[in-house]
Amino acid sequence: MTMQRARPSLPSDDKRWKIVNATMRRTGYAEHALIEALHSVQDAFGFLDEDAMIFVADSLDLPLSKVFGVATFYHLFMLKPQGRHSCVVCTGTACYIQGAGALIEGLEQRFGVNPGETTEDGALSVMTARCVGACGLAPAVVIDRQVSGKLDSNALNAKLEQEIAQ
Repeated sequence: MTMQRARPSLPSDDKRWKIVNATMRRTGYAEHALIEALHSVQDAFGFLDEDAMIFVADSLDLPLSKVFGVATFYHLFMLKPQGRHSCVVCTGTACYIQGAGALIEGLEQRFGVNPGETTEDGALSVMTARCVGACGLAPAVVIDRQVSGKLDSNALNAKLEQEIAQ
């Protein structure tokens, strides 16, 4: 006879928690489904906060330190709310040589944000990535999941201003 452990109650009445819980239930609340559970939370809420990580840890019967460790290891997981638009600047070798640093400096000057930050109005989040796999387009950037390349700082800022205005 196996005993089923009581699952924690949902953190709030927000219906998105039911989606997250359904994802974990579908995988049998298995420990190995941690990344899928975290993706479910991020898809539903846009980022992972402390309450979400505690809920996932309790649901999967994992230590919170393991959930936090996985959430902070993978750069795709966000621990803070993101802006309406995102810009990821590739800092791989080819992009670095072709001017990724200048793109980052241009973003800092124009929008007042450093990599890992979001503008005060929540319009733009700027991030960096070690490589986005578009070395032939160096310096490459990913704006709202669309890869662009061979942009200088002025062209990148203009493109972002256009995206934000839409």
